Amino acid sequence: MKIKELSSEQLNAAASMLKAISHPMRLAILNFLDEGKELTVTEIRELLKIEQSTTSHHLGILKDRGVLLSRRKGKNTFYTLKHQSLNNIIECISHCTV
Repeated sequence: MKIKELSSEQLNAAASMLKAISHPMRLAILNFLDEGKELTVTEIRELLKIEQSTTSHHLGILKDRGVLLSRRKGKNTFYTLKHQSLNNIIECISHCTV
């Protein structure tokens, strides 16, 4: 599908997702969740080396904008990419920043 084929609602949703992703910590989160990985808040916090509240803030934004899915299991919340094709954004960015 090409951009000109997208409805205004689809374009707005895409712009919202891209705005959510456009932060270094959030890009890192997407990178950690590549290839269908599912991580807890604690695991993501440890990888980012930031406070739990900051991690939760970034995860909340990504989830609210439709980038991530979450599921609870006991006391843990697991996060995964809502659309595995979002990995393509990370791959594209890595090629463009060389």
